[in-house]
Amino acid sequence: MPKELAKLDHLAVGYDKPLISDITTSINSGEIIAILGPSGIGKTTLIRTISGLIAPIEGSVERLVPKRGGLGYIPQRLGLVRHMSVKANVELGARCRTSIWYPAFAPLPRQLRNEVEEAIEKLGIIEHLNDPVRILSGGQQRRVATARALAQKPQIILADEFLGELDDDNVEIVLHIVKEMVRKQGCALVMVEHHEEVARSIADRIWLIEDGKLKEVEP
Repeated sequence: MPKELAKLDHLAVGYDKPLISDITTSINSGEIIAILGPSGIGKTTLIRTISGLIAPIEGSVERLVPKRGGLGYIPQRLGLVRHMSVKANVELGARCRTSIWYPAFAPLPRQLRNEVEEAIEKLGIIEHLNDPVRILSGGQQRRVATARALAQKPQIILADEFLGELDDDNVEIVLHIVKEMVRKQGCALVMVEHHEEVARSIADRIWLIEDGKLKEVEP
């Protein structure tokens, strides 16, 4: 039975004025939601508001997940620490989910280290394990950000065009990995995607933003 992970109640998002208003919906476990709409319409603002990075203009977002590690966010610019290695960046995800505080450079327990390497291997970048992120291609950096989310094991993943700079074959690989994670762990993925065919190929639900409103349409 799906579990409600977040509730949006008469939500309006934006900055000086609403870009999208009167959003009432929920995010549930085990589902993939794709957000579609033209550039500049408020898709990124919406997921940043759901994440808590931006305050709502009106209404509310109730996040029903643990404050520590319960929500994972893959921004457009990825949020990677460029001078740190692939392994160290992915470890940041694992560190987020543990209730024990580990200093940034303290070794993680063996189980978490194994999960970090497994996530990196799944994303096909194990040969770059100890390479600094700054030397990787844009597509490889997106794989690192995705591996970081896998290692964190959040209940909600918010992903802003995280498939950008990947070729078609690698898009299929990453989508398969993420979809498997959602189904096995019962988490939810909310993804901004500008390719409608990609969104419809994976989404259980589609939020279409038009004329300042969010409409739910069939995948």
